[in-house]
Parts: sequence; structure tokens; C-alpha cells
Amino acid sequence: MTETSDQRILRGVAASDGLVVGRAVRLISGVEVQRTAGSPEDERSLLAGAITRALEQLEALTEAQDEMGAEILEFQIALLEDEDLLAPIYNAVQEGQPADLAWIRVIDSEVTEYREGEDEYFKARAEDLLDLKARVLAALHGNETGFNDHAEQTKLDGDIIVAQNLTPSRFLELDWTSYRGAAICGGSPTSHVAILARARGIPLLVGLEDAVETMQHACLAVLDAEDGVLILTPEPKTLEDVRQRQRVREGDEERADSLIGKAAVMATGERVEILINADDPRVLADVPTANCDGIGLTRTEFLFSEGVLPDEQKQFEVYRDIVNWAEGRPVTIRTLDAGGDKPIPGVTVDDEANPFLGLRGVRLSLLKPEVLKLQLRALARAAVFGSLKIMIPMVTTPEEVEAVRAQLDEALTELSAEGVAHACPQLGMMVEVPAAALTAERFKVDFFSIGSNDLIQYTTACARDNPAVTKLADAKSPAVLELIRRTVEAAARMGVEVSLCGDMASDPNAIPDLLDCGLRRLSVAPAQVGRVKLAVSRYG
Repeated sequence: MTETSDQRILRGVAASDGLVVGRAVRLISGVEVQRTAGSPEDERSLLAGAITRALEQLEALTEAQDEMGAEILEFQIALLEDEDLLAPIYNAVQEGQPADLAWIRVIDSEVTEYREGEDEYFKARAEDLLDLKARVLAALHGNETGFNDHAEQTKLDGDIIVAQNLTPSRFLELDWTSYRGAAICGGSPTSHVAILARARGIPLLVGLEDAVETMQHACLAVLDAEDGVLILTPEPKTLEDVRQRQRVREGDEERADSLIGKAAVMATGERVEILINADDPRVLADVPTANCDGIGLTRTEFLFSEGVLPDEQKQFEVYRDIVNWAEGRPVTIRTLDAGGDKPIPGVTVDDEANPFLGLRGVRLSLLKPEVLKLQLRALARAAVFGSLKIMIPMVTTPEEVEAVRAQLDEALTELSAEGVAHACPQLGMMVEVPAAALTAERFKVDFFSIGSNDLIQYTTACARDNPAVTKLADAKSPAVLELIRRTVEAAARMGVEVSLCGDMASDPNAIPDLLDCGLRRLSVAPAQVGRVKLAVSRYG
């Protein structure tokens, strides 16, 4: 691809796959307008009103979101209700600072503290503070969206948004039925906006070379979220090449759709099991059971995110419904994986120096036996209804597995004594710590499930939520693939099942590498089933 005097090629990082052609329209921040400050009493009243309006906007937006979008917005709502955050802002206003200046100074200070701290969870949440900063400033300036909506005013179907940045709440407010994708100068592949874009199938580039102010508004553009470029005013030959690639993609999408309800079979005729990941059981309502071979990962953190620990009966009913959905297919449910970037009030430890290397997963569960025992009882009761397997997260040593097995045995004994119907589920573990991958044969388990996200993080020593080291956290690193291969070989020698349930399994480009490692069981995002089956069909 060559540049001409008219064609401009701007490089970025592909955060959500796609290849689209449309008009590049600018979304420009509109909160820099100067305003005249009033008395401290007036400024306090204006600030309080702006915060109230921001809260109302976020609450209304939350009601229309799925679990993922709502969780992001609820964190922002909690911040706006945090008296410890608001008190110094109101104090500064009372001392004579304009409301907008006081808001900016305190929030910027908080953002710096979040980013410079050692808590990875709060580092990732810095963008939520910046999102709130823009929203409240917009309300103070009488701009309810925080943007001069040049894009909204001139919108045509097929537009591509180009912006300096795009906050999570603004992303959720936009009408994506009329936009084909976005390219932003900020962000990272691990940001909330990138996660939201992938979940909704919206092509997205992040880290774009700065062109928001200089680009011609509404010019023809190609958003190439395969190769990581935005092409402004493409030349005819570029458009011809892109159209050809789009035709190939469309053909692949049709073939992938045709494979969704069929078995995954390699070119050699060998069968590969394709299971799905379930972050929240509500997603299963839109997924036909016949689309997959079962559930390879059910996360249970959603049950613990409401501020009140769920009782045994509530957990049992949720697990039972998931098993019933599977209609006899295997269902793997992971015990609570709290900690790291998933703090849960009343369970996780506050102010850990490095939460990803601290008390998370099974380490934390064993320190909270009352929480673990309740979960194991509920899982054993649900096992009566089908093929339920229990998976332990963040295992490092065999002793951790044995400790959980002892708790499970106690739960089964208690249920028998109480005359409560139950069954003994298989007990397996996630392989996400390199130490476990290197010594897998030491673990007495019924199955292994490789968690590629954390395995990559710990093998490459790259925090998965730090955009500065994204390129180093390579899923296809020889070291990562070697650990996967070793785990698969160890499972074969032990005669136990092994699968992979991280993001690698949902990436069609990674499927050949995983099959090369000997994996024949993959657990993927429900939306990726067809594309993964297509990749499998082309292997061999």
C-alpha cells in the first residue's frame, strides 16, 4: 500500500477486528469553553447540579446496558457518590475556586494517583475517572454529552468515528447501528472501550497517530482493524484491494455461520470439541444449546458483585439452570476467582501491593472457607441435574487442590447427613501459573483447563491491563506455547482431559498454534463459535 499526495495512512493498534469503508467524521471534545465564575455559593450549587445531572445520565444509561456495560457504569456512579472524593472539591469551591477548576484539579490528582499506584485494578480504572471528569464538566458548561457532536449532526449510515479519545460511557451512548467503527488516538487493546467494542463486534483502532484536528471532515476512509491502519482519502487501487478483502471476509462469515450448529472437524477428519464461556448465565438465553459441545468455563464472580454474598439456595438455583440449559452436555463451573482485577467487598483484601501476585483465586478461597464451602455445597447439589465439573482457579501447588478436595468431601458428607440430593462432581484446575504448567503431573485432578490470559501475563511478566507492554504480552510467544504444549502432553500421560478457555481460544488466528500444541478441546466466546469452527476446518 503506497501513500499519495491525497491518501494518508495513519497507524494504530487493532483493538476490535473489522474492515470497513465509510466517511471519517470527527467527534471533538466540547468542554474547553471558558466560563465566568460566580460566588462560592453559586459555584457550589452549580457543581452539585452538574453532579446530579451526571448521576441521572449514568443511571439511565445503566438501565439499558448488559452486564458488562452496567458494571463499568456502576463503578462511575459509585465514584460520584463517594464523599471522600467530593469533599475536597467542595472545599476548594468554598475557598473561592471556580467549580470547573476545582473539579479538574482534584480529579486529575486522583487519576495520577490511580496510574502511579501498584494496584493494577485501580490503574485500569483511571479511564473511568477521566470519563467522569468529562461528563461533569460537560454538565457544568451546559453540554450534556461532553462533545461538540459534529459527527452526530452530519451523520450518515456508514460513518467512521475519529476522535482524540472515546470514554466508556460515551461509547455506550452512541448509536452504533449508524456507525461502522471508530479510530481513536487514546486507549489500548485492554481498555474498557476496546472490551466493549469486541463484545459488540464494532471495529476499533486505538493509539492512532494524531489526526483529529488536521483530517478533512467527512472524507472517505478505510478503517482496517486487521492491519491496524486508518486510510484517509484512499486511492482507487487501495479501495479495490479493500473491496476484494471484504468479499473474502463476507464469504468467510457465511461459511462460519453455516458451521455454528455443526461439529468442528479438522481437514484430516479429526474432531475438535468447541465449548463456550459463560460470563453471565443471561447470555445463554440467546445461545442455542446445539451450537456447542457444552460450557468450558462458567465464571461465578457475577453472583458476588452485588455487595451481598449469595446464599447456598441462590447459588444452587443458578448452577442448576445452567446445567439444565446444557441438556446433558458437560458444564464446567469455576469457583470464585476474586482478587487481582476483580475486587469483591467482604471477600478480597484491600490495599494489596500487587493484587495480581497476591491473594486471588484459590489462595483467597482457602482463607474464606465459609464462602468456599457454601459454593461447593451448591455445586454438588446442582450436579444431580447433569454433567457438572468444578474448576479451581489460580492453582500453584498440589496442596491447594487437596485442600479444596477436602472441603468438597466435607460438603458431600454434610449433604448426605442432611438427606439433601447431591452428586460428586469432577474436580479440575485452571493452568494459568507457569509453575503449575511446568509440573502438571504433580496435580491429582480430573481435568485441566488452560487459562491463557493469565498464563500469558505471568509468563511474559506483562500486566494484561497495561497498554505500554501490550506488544510484549504475545499469545504466540514460544514460551507461552511451550507451556501449553507441556500441559497437554502431561494430561495425555495422566489420561485426563485438557482444554483451553482463555481469549486465545476465541481468536481464529491462534487456532492453528493451539491445535499444533495438541489441544482438541477449546472453550470460546459464544459469538466466536462459527469463526473458530471455520479455523478448525482449515487445519490439517
